[in-house]
Formats: sequence, structure tokens, C-alpha cells
Amino acid sequence: MKPIWYFVGLFLTATGIIVLASGVYDLFIPPEQKTVLADLHAGVWWGAVILFSGIAFFLANRKKTVE
Repeated sequence: MKPIWYFVGLFLTATGIIVLASGVYDLFIPPEQKTVLADLHAGVWWGAVILFSGIAFFLANRKKTVE
């Protein structure tokens, strides 16, 4: 049986991919009405943070088993 952190890593990786893809999409095709802090591209930054943390959780717990 896998530890819960393995599945947390999978979930964060999938979420990070979605947020990062949305941020990159908004980077190349900006919305008509920009928000005040749109130039910071928060979707790209947070998507990358979530993705890398998910990968770290996944790799750290992929070979562990709970008995």
C-alpha cells in the first residue's frame, strides 16, 4: 500500500500542470479585460511551484510502502 503523500504528489502534479497551462495560455492570449496585477503572471509562477512540489512529493514517496 502506498503512503498518502504519494497520492498527494500525483494530485499536486496534475493540478500544477493545469494551472501552469492556464497561465501560459493567458500569457500568449491575454484576456480582453486585464486585472491590476496581470503583468505578474501569477498562474505561471504558482503553476510551476505546485508542479515542482508535486513532483518532489511523488519522487520522495514512490518506492515507500506502508504495511
